[in-house]
Amino acid sequence: MKIIQTRTYTASEKNLTPRWRVIDASGRTLGRLATEIACILRGKDKPTFTPHIAMGDFVVVVNAAKVHVTGAKLTKKFYYHHSLYPGGLKKTRLDDVLAKHPERVIEDAVQGMLPHNALGRRLIKRLKVSSGPDHHNQAQVAPARAAKDAAAPAKDAIAPAKDAIAPAKERTTSAAKKTAAPEKKEA
Repeated sequence: MKIIQTRTYTASEKNLTPRWRVIDASGRTLGRLATEIACILRGKDKPTFTPHIAMGDFVVVVNAAKVHVTGAKLTKKFYYHHSLYPGGLKKTRLDDVLAKHPERVIEDAVQGMLPHNALGRRLIKRLKVSSGPDHHNQAQVAPARAAKDAAAPAKDAIAPAKDAIAPAKERTTSAAKKTAAPEKKEA
C-alpha cells in the first residue's frame, strides 16, 4: 500500500501583491463595516489565508462621517483616555468624536477586531480612513482600477461577438440536417 504525502500550502510575504480597495461607509452600520474591513485587512477573504502573515489588502474608507450606529450608542457609548496623571481619566461621547474626528471611530472599531500583537499593528497601518468622499490615496487606487478595466472587455467589443455567433449556429443546424437520416423521395 502506497502512502500519499500531501503538503499544506503556506503563503510567504514575498509572493504576495496587496491590492487597494475602496469602501464607502455612508449609511453602513459601524460594527458590520468594521468586521468587513478587518477580514479584508487580515486576508481572510482569500483562499490562501495564512494566520501569521499580513496578506490582506489595503483598505481606503470614504465618507466616514456618514457611518450609522444603532440604538442609543450616539449618547451612551464613550471613548476613554487617561493622561497618566492622577485623576486624568477623560471620556468622550461617540457623537462628539463623530463630529470632530469621524476617522477615529472607524479606526478604533477595526483595531479592536484585529490581533492585539505586532501583526495587528502592521495591519492597522494598511487602513486609510477619510471623513469625506475624497481621499489622499487616489494614486494607489487608480492603477488598480486601470488594470481591472483593461482586463475586462469593453461593451463595444462584446456586441460584434454576439453577431458573429448567429452564423455559426446556422452552420451547425445545417450540418446536423446532413448527418440526419436521409429524406425519402416520393415517386
